[in-house]
Amino acid sequence: MNDRVQQIRARLQAGLDTIECVVEDESALHAGHAGAASGGGHYRVRLVSSRFEAQNRVMRHRLVYDCLRDMMQQDIHALAIVALTPAEADAGTDQ
Repeated sequence: MNDRVQQIRARLQAGLDTIECVVEDESALHAGHAGAASGGGHYRVRLVSSRFEAQNRVMRHRLVYDCLRDMMQQDIHALAIVALTPAEADAGTDQ
């Protein structure tokens, strides 16, 4: 696991008190993409947190982006987010 993935995971776990936090580096799938040329990586996260209770999808994504704000400028070019409540995760829901 690379340092950037570890840093993303640590920030999300600390900021959202996650029950589950999976971070996948998909940068290799986007080789040659303009964002890849600038050094920013492509990542996919799946998060389960009670912080998402009573939050719509936009608000959940804002909470995630708030945790990673400064990394979005250089380290992260693209971020795919699945943000679930514990009940949604137990029910097998993927937004």
